[in-house]
Amino acid sequence: MADHLTSTIYAPDETKDALLALDTVSIRLAAPVTRLSFRGREAARDIAGKAFGADLPVTALTASVTDTRVAQWLGPDEWTLLAPETDLKPVWDALETALADHPHALVDISDRQLAIIVSGSKAEWLMNSGLPIDLHESALPVGTITRTLFHKVPVVLWRTGKDTFVIEAWVSFMEYVSGLLVQSAEELKAA
Repeated sequence: MADHLTSTIYAPDETKDALLALDTVSIRLAAPVTRLSFRGREAARDIAGKAFGADLPVTALTASVTDTRVAQWLGPDEWTLLAPETDLKPVWDALETALADHPHALVDISDRQLAIIVSGSKAEWLMNSGLPIDLHESALPVGTITRTLFHKVPVVLWRTGKDTFVIEAWVSFMEYVSGLLVQSAEELKAA
């Protein structure tokens, strides 16, 4: 598997200062993106993938990635579809038109969640401060996406590079999540 993903979907929000900027790890708020929650059976899944511009993965814990589209597997019939923030209307219209005759659920969740990007040689160490899963690259290789808990908060975790992770959480929880990461990083400053 590649040592990094090539999608530009999760880029740092250049209008915001880094939440943490150390030589060994940084935490940045990701720029806003279009986020759609899609649910459907096999026929709808295949049609949605064509209309969206990225196949919807059928393998657990994976994502289909192009430069401007990401389809994240979250369950046997559930995906999160990511596109640039400016693509909401064209993506929505393309999906709804293509799926007009197929049962499905499509919900715009763009404003429900935020993402942060944790990167650097100590990113894995920092992430382990609040995640109950094994983050070693042999257990969570680049490209793996999973739902898990960060302390008590439900999050979606995606390893996008050897030393890069993206955490998505509901807007109302993100200050708590990012604050705990920044607090945990104090140990790195002391070392």
